[in-house]
Amino acid sequence: MPIVDNAIYREGVRSTQPVTLDLTFEDLRDHGGFAWIGMYRPTEEELRSVAEEFGLHPLAVEDALKGHQRPKLERYGDVLFVVLRSARYLDAPEEVEFGEVHVFVGPNFAITVRHAESPDLGRVRKRLEKNPELLKHGPQAVLYAVFDEVVDEFGPVMAGLENDIDEIENQLFEGDPAVSKRIYDLASEAMAFQRATHPLVGMLGALKEGYEKYNVDVELQRNLRDVLDHTLKTVERADSFRALLQNALTVQSTLVTQNQNEEMRHLSRASIQQGDQVKKISGWAAILFAPTLIAAVYGMNFTFMPELHWTFGYPFALGLMLVSAVVLYVVFKRRDWL
Repeated sequence: MPIVDNAIYREGVRSTQPVTLDLTFEDLRDHGGFAWIGMYRPTEEELRSVAEEFGLHPLAVEDALKGHQRPKLERYGDVLFVVLRSARYLDAPEEVEFGEVHVFVGPNFAITVRHAESPDLGRVRKRLEKNPELLKHGPQAVLYAVFDEVVDEFGPVMAGLENDIDEIENQLFEGDPAVSKRIYDLASEAMAFQRATHPLVGMLGALKEGYEKYNVDVELQRNLRDVLDHTLKTVERADSFRALLQNALTVQSTLVTQNQNEEMRHLSRASIQQGDQVKKISGWAAILFAPTLIAAVYGMNFTFMPELHWTFGYPFALGLMLVSAVVLYVVFKRRDWL
């Protein structure tokens, strides 16, 4: 349902709850107060009718219809247009889901347009309605409360990211091959979280500069300063997450390189050992080859062979075999082949 809640507030109390936008506009013109219209993915016709009634700038309306905007704060005359990126941590898939809310704040109206389940603006409305003294400050109180809700919802997200980073640190040293992909995925979420949180500091600073010009109540100023303090802490933690993940990625690369080097060393040692075995086999083969060659030649029994009928031929052949084997053994031994 595009119109989630539609009410007119007077003196900090919900006065009427018209059933249609036309009745809201009529009641507001006749009796004053301020209207708070909450919309969830409204149609173009519905948002255009609100825009025509309250004089919203066409560019801001176009942004609210399309969604997927960066966090920003823009002023069109006496209308303030704010885009906030919300976030919530999903436990089951262990990932961060980002949402978006657009807020139009004018002299007698606050219009919120959501494009996701987060932030929970129903909770914001209930909290404000329980605090009439704060709600008396009108649409500016709504803007503060939306800012506060968005920043508060960052708390569970930071806790979830921190837990994921702790798990990654354990995976790193357990040699889990899936850790690289998880680091990249988490780094992507951390970057998106930074993009959602960093602009808030400048936006709240810009609001602070307009306190006097737009007569912002002192109590609201204090509340907005408190939101700014929480935002600064959130930004610092978001930056630390990015740094931790960069370090984790560096450690992972180092560990992978070390493992590769260790494997190369094992391969090199195996290759050297194989080479040593080949040398030994080759050396002994050569030692045995020389006597075998001599025996083979004189075993052919041809009639005309040198020293065939010599009295000392047999011992000479044996001696020659022995000497050749000893000489080759000494040579190979000196060269560390044996």
